[in-house]
Amino acid sequence: MTTSQELAEFDRAADRLIASTWGGATAAENGDVGRLWLRAVRQGWFELGAAGALDFAIAVTRRLGRVACPLPVADAFAAASLPDDAALKIAEMRIVVVADPTEYVDAGGAATHVLVVPRSGGQAQARPIITQTPVPGLAVPAWNRVELGPPSVACRIDPRTAERVLVLTRLGKAARALAAAGHAHELAIEHAKSRTQFGRVIGSFGAVQQRVAQCQIDIRSADLMLQAAVAALQDHRQDATFTAELAIARITAIAPAVQLAAHHTLAASGYFNEHALPWLFRRVHADITMLSTLQPACGSVGDVLVETEARLPRTEVGDRSEGLRVKVRRLIAAHEAKDKALAPGNVDPVIVKAIAEQGWLGFEWPPEYGGQNASLAEQVVLNEETTYHRVGAGKALGSVMLIGSSILRHGTEEQKAKFLPIIRSGELDFCLGYSEPEAGSDLASLRTRAVRDGDDWVINGQKLWTTGAHVSDWVWLAARTDPDAQPRHAGITVFLFPLKTSGVTIQEHTALSGEVSCSVFYDDVRVPDTARVGDVNGGWSVIVDALAGERITMGNIAASLHRQLDDLVDFVSADPTALVGGRGSYQRAMITDLAVRVQAARTLVSAAVGARATDIGAMFDGAMAGVMAGDLAEDFGEAMLSLFGPVAALSGDGSRPDIPGGGAFEYGLRQSIMYVVGGGTNDVQRGLIARGLGLPR
Repeated sequence: MTTSQELAEFDRAADRLIASTWGGATAAENGDVGRLWLRAVRQGWFELGAAGALDFAIAVTRRLGRVACPLPVADAFAAASLPDDAALKIAEMRIVVVADPTEYVDAGGAATHVLVVPRSGGQAQARPIITQTPVPGLAVPAWNRVELGPPSVACRIDPRTAERVLVLTRLGKAARALAAAGHAHELAIEHAKSRTQFGRVIGSFGAVQQRVAQCQIDIRSADLMLQAAVAALQDHRQDATFTAELAIARITAIAPAVQLAAHHTLAASGYFNEHALPWLFRRVHADITMLSTLQPACGSVGDVLVETEARLPRTEVGDRSEGLRVKVRRLIAAHEAKDKALAPGNVDPVIVKAIAEQGWLGFEWPPEYGGQNASLAEQVVLNEETTYHRVGAGKALGSVMLIGSSILRHGTEEQKAKFLPIIRSGELDFCLGYSEPEAGSDLASLRTRAVRDGDDWVINGQKLWTTGAHVSDWVWLAARTDPDAQPRHAGITVFLFPLKTSGVTIQEHTALSGEVSCSVFYDDVRVPDTARVGDVNGGWSVIVDALAGERITMGNIAASLHRQLDDLVDFVSADPTALVGGRGSYQRAMITDLAVRVQAARTLVSAAVGARATDIGAMFDGAMAGVMAGDLAEDFGEAMLSLFGPVAALSGDGSRPDIPGGGAFEYGLRQSIMYVVGGGTNDVQRGLIARGLGLPR
């Protein structure tokens, strides 16, 4: 098995060879692919296929993409999948893989042979290039118009082999395009940090931050999906082809957009040929264009989903966590809890009790507090499964994340003894008292006051959007206890007390989703100091710890969308042609887009879960997953209306088979607005991501 150190050393060596033989992206106009090919052969790059080292082949291909070089290392790797005799003979050739006899070859004029691979299996042929003529156009180095001779090597291949060769070739081109776009993105970030306009660094402009952050989300998700595809293909997993096609589709969608965004940020600075960007632009579009000529017989992601029993591949969270997933599913099935709560606010006391009896509420806590030291991944799995299966346990799980863990870290022993058992039993009905008329995403600006009066605190103020306050027993409230503190967040304290306390007035409001959120007024509300959680003026650390628990539930939106996707595919699979047309239809393209983006969000969640708690990247992977899933939620609902018309706008409880999704699509569209504004709007989240990339405030 390849170690990360070995791969890193290979990558550095490849970088040195490319730099000394080819140069940077601006060398594309006059670069000598043939010279690099000779040196690459001596370095063993074209033996990687025989060694099965796909991770090395993709690593060097990405290095080539960063310098806009079309050396077809991935084509040679793919050709090694042919039967042994043919593969050995072809290994001596400078080969480019195509799916049909072709007119154009993209190898800088350095290829000697073309490997023609029949999409559905049959006779694969390595045919010599008799003549080739550069054809000026978008690609630089130019594509070459070729005349092919009779086969030098021919062999019969089955459909599975044909599919693997084509998918490996496609993955190489996609990886190269992604690397070119990624390098353009990096150049744009660096430019945004230093370029000054209107007296300010342009990276401080909101529009630039939003654009750069979105590109980072796109690049990161595509990178992760590419890594998953490499792992699946290298391990010859059953779902390897589908995993790869998901990655390819993601890259196809985002690479040109990221490249364009980089040009937008760099403006005229990146428009002229002295800069790398024009050559990266050409490489991205040349590779993405060529992908369409290599489509395997299985068709697009949407085709595979609606024509077969394939579903999205699982994301990696570890064997122990997958074992828990099986147990959770069994529990849900045993209690017939599946689909009992289409709306997240609904509560199923039976399943909550069953989950509590398993010890899964607070099972991440230490044993002395009733926990099992469960991992973050296990917590995410529990939340994902209850969300996917629409089990009414969200409030009980939320009480663990938002209140229980904070009390464990900041509460007194008396508070732990009082509240933790209630939370573990799923019996704490609470609401969050955070948002105010002037404090939404900017929570540090809250104005609700708490003034010390002997052993009590007197609270005055107003909270908005307090979901479920009308049916809650307790409020977890943030109040300002030092109005003069600097910075602003330094003067905040957190309290937990009964909503029935005198002076509390609740006014109900029904949200677009149907959930009830409330305006809650606090007029001279007197609470004892024992209601304070954490230090006086130390509430910000309590709040941050509570919000950090969102790493646990960040997968919930993705899990909800995953379920909606499966509902969509199940509905369509009954008669794909009648419901979404044949191959190539816009409806199937829409399904491909939705499926790829759902998988991208799930992959970001998995990356955040797998990261160390001290890794700042974990925070941004989680934030990126939330932004992507939030944006997708609205697009998903809109897509259902486009696909199915008025029937997709009908509501239901999941029991109506004639309504697509049983009513989940209509509800999902209404709920989607909360996903882009709750817990800090997506615009704010993108701003945080941009600053994480080094852009100034």
